[in-house]
Amino acid sequence: MLKAMIDAIRQTVSQSLELKKNFFAANEERIARVAQLVCEALESGRKILLYGNGGSAADAQHIAAEMVGRFQRERRPLAAIALTTDTSILTSIGNDYGYEQVFVRQIRALGSNGDVAIAISTSGNSRNVLLATEAAREIGLITVGLTGCNGGKLGGIVQHHLNVPHSLTSRVQEVHIMVGHLLCELVETYMKGL
Repeated sequence: MLKAMIDAIRQTVSQSLELKKNFFAANEERIARVAQLVCEALESGRKILLYGNGGSAADAQHIAAEMVGRFQRERRPLAAIALTTDTSILTSIGNDYGYEQVFVRQIRALGSNGDVAIAISTSGNSRNVLLATEAAREIGLITVGLTGCNGGKLGGIVQHHLNVPHSLTSRVQEVHIMVGHLLCELVETYMKGL
């Protein structure tokens, strides 16, 4: 059994590394562009709004925490909000308006022209994420989508699409969090006035 487990570890790690290598080779310019837009938004006093479901909700919180706290160095806090964290807001909106409205109401309440909305959905088809992203575009936010598989509907409505072309959610999420870490690192390194 131990040998089988070791073989499984090697296979999974190999698959993950190959996916990352291919994804980042194909998307480095897109990631740099998104990082540049995040820098420009924050430099202009704008904020970053992040949202997703399940593991993507955790990724949204993780990235927001790195920006508000710190990533690798001491610096001032950056304006980033995960729309996945306030249980009173989530449950009241879910109860009164339906779960598909939990992010769109927050986007309409908190979003302003020039902010950056980062939508995270491994399927690209989560209804609550799609509605929030449509509202973000309507208000004038810069929209970024982190997706998996073929990008789903989200890939077609965001201005900046980072798609991990894989069907296994765990592999997609491994790439998504690395994208989040790269954004944090690039912002800390290149943002003016930090």
